[in-house]
Formats: sequence, C-alpha cells, structure tokens
Amino acid sequence: MAQEKITQEELIEKVVKGEIKFYQVEKYTDIETATTIRRKAIEKIIGKELKHIGSYSIDMKQTASRNIEAPIGVQQIPLGIAGPLKVKGEIADGEYLIPLATTEGALVASVNRGCSIITASGGAKARVLKSAITRAPCILVPDTEHAVKLVNWVKDNFEKICEVFKGQDPFLKLLDFQPWIIGRNVFLRLLADTADAMGMNMVTSASEAVCNFIQEHLPWAETVALSGNMCVDKKPTALNFILGRGKTVQSEAILKKEYIKETLKTTAQKMVEVVYRKIYVGSGQAASYGFNSHVANIIAAIWIATGQDAAHIGESSMGIVTAEEINDGDLYVSLTLPSMICGTIGGGMWLSQMQEALYIMDCGGGFIKGKPPGTLAKKFAEIACSAALAGEISLIAALAAGHLARAHEALGRGETARKKVEKLF
Repeated sequence: MAQEKITQEELIEKVVKGEIKFYQVEKYTDIETATTIRRKAIEKIIGKELKHIGSYSIDMKQTASRNIEAPIGVQQIPLGIAGPLKVKGEIADGEYLIPLATTEGALVASVNRGCSIITASGGAKARVLKSAITRAPCILVPDTEHAVKLVNWVKDNFEKICEVFKGQDPFLKLLDFQPWIIGRNVFLRLLADTADAMGMNMVTSASEAVCNFIQEHLPWAETVALSGNMCVDKKPTALNFILGRGKTVQSEAILKKEYIKETLKTTAQKMVEVVYRKIYVGSGQAASYGFNSHVANIIAAIWIATGQDAAHIGESSMGIVTAEEINDGDLYVSLTLPSMICGTIGGGMWLSQMQEALYIMDCGGGFIKGKPPGTLAKKFAEIACSAALAGEISLIAALAAGHLARAHEALGRGETARKKVEKLF
C-alpha cells in the first residue's frame, strides 16, 4: 500500500534524483506500476527508451513475488525449436520437440540435424542413473577428536536426522550423507531426493534444521556456513564430476552408416577420430571437467527456455562423450552427464512462458498425476540429455566433414549467407 499520495511522475523524478531507491518504489504503489516507474526513471537517466524491455505478457506481480527484485521489465531471447527427437527412457517414450532459447546462429539447426539422424536410426535410449541434490554445511568443532565424535553421532542418529530433514517438506527425503574432516572443520554433504523440484531451497531449509538439531545435542558443534562449498553448487568441480549431483543421466544411440553418410556427410571412422583427438586428447591437455564438444550450448538453451536456474549450466554440462564404430560402419555414441541440476516444478519453471516451453517438451504441469513424485523431472532429464547428445553428434560430424566454419557463416551472417546452408544440411 502507498505510504503517501504521490503521482507516478513525481515518483519517477524522485527515483531519478535518488530520493527514492529502486527497491523502495513498491512502498508507494503496486508492483506493476513500480515496474513501469523504475523503467521510466532509467530511461530518463540514460536518455534512451527501453521499449522492448517494457513489452511483456508475464504476470509481474507473480514474478516479483518469487523470481526477481526491483523488476523493470523482461529481457527476451529468441526461441527456436528442434526435433522431433525420438527418446526411449525409463519414463520418456516417444518423439519430443526441443525448445532452445539462444542468440547463437546455427545452434538450433545443428541440434535439429542431430535429432533427425538419432530419430531416423531408431532413437536414443536414456536413463537417470541416480538422483540426489546436495547441501554441505561446514561445522566448526574444537579438535579432531570432536570431529570424529560428530561424524559418529550423525551415523548413530541418522534416522532421527532424516525425520528432522523431512519435516521441512512432504516431498523431501534425506538419502545419505558424506562427511569430510579437514582440521577443525567437518563438512556434512547431505544427499536428498527432492521429487520433481530442482530442490535447492528445500534442501537449504532442511539442512538448517539439521544443523540446529545437531547443535542442540552437541553444543560444541558450531555451524559456520550452511553451504560449505562441498555441495558443490553452481561450480564445475571434480567432486560433482566424480560423485554426481542432481541427476546423473546417460543417453546413447546407434547411428546407421547410411544416415551418417547422407545426413552428416561423413563416416563413423572420421567421427571417432574427432572424438579421440579433440574430445579426449584436447580436453585432457586442457584438464577439462568434461570431455565433450559443446554440451553447455544445448543445456544453456534448454535451461533458459524452461526456467531452470541458469547458474547451474556449468556443472550440468560436464558431459563425457564416447564413440565407437560398430557393425562395419555404424556408430555407437553416448553422452553421460554426471551432475544435471534440473526440475519441472518451482522456481522460474512456474512462469507462464517457461511452462509453455516445458509443455512443448511434454514436461509441463510440474508433476505427473498418479505417478511417484519425481517422475516428470526424470523424464525431462532423459529428454534434455538426449537433446545434448544430438548437439554433440552434429558438431562432431561437422568437424569430421570440415563443415563447421561454413555452417556458422551460413546461419550466423544474414539472409544471403543463410542460403548456403541447404548444401550442408
């Protein structure tokens, strides 16, 4: 509610002069009007109309209540479509369209080419191998003896800790914990099932409850940081690369040699050569967390399109590609993503345009009625991993055929150059 009667024009002037801070505008008016006032104030400050940022269809009241602070509008990103992509997973079973939000010319066409050869060859097989989001509090103890006591106490009281953890949310379950003792620091990496949600907010609240429970019984155990960076959240790391985090997913396909020749303009042997020398030797020399061509491209485009937390792209794209020539010219190819952080419910996924993109993937609605919690999130992960595999196949083939530079020139440099792409794809 407004604190005092003041016109919109007066509010804009006060914001411009700094008498009212950007984050304070809601004290004087509703969220929709506050959004406009902030934008108009910025226009005056920079001397430039923010026409496109101010054009949107989302419900700003809903958005500002859970997704953003001090909003001024919306930043739009082009959205393309690839597919259909045939996927056979534990949950996914059919042909799916892939929404990709990107400004990189050639990306959608590349993924689409990969989708077409996977589908023509019989489809991709996908599985979520394990699923657990993590939070790792850092607890300070007096000495090594107390550190060992703490870890043993958690082991002995794990069932009680599970109850404390679960009490924060009906769809939350503590699966296990992994302890590390470093000096006087004890890191408790808590692993949780968060159903269809990505789950970081759920796990953070539940971890705080666990830390409070520990400190009630062990007063000498002081929680220094609720997140001790052993989670590891929003950072590509060896820990998540090896142990996994979120969803560990794998997708594989056998590409028929006739389609490799007709669609990809190359051979299985040449593609295997690129995988070995570029993806293994090159990535190895670079000490890369991941052995792939451009998994981050596809993960980023899907994550932005569907409202996933974009900061998780780094760890979600630590993929490992394998490729083997089989059956005298066919190609077995796989992609393993050890740390895919995703969901279908909560966060930005509830925004209307993000839900529409999820429905394009047949993953809208948050969850599947009549199925166990987490079923829809697994389906999304199977499809997303398979789409990333499609992107890998296309780029590896373009490199093997010597088409990469020409494809980017054709698709990224205007309408005249775009016509050249027909000869490639």
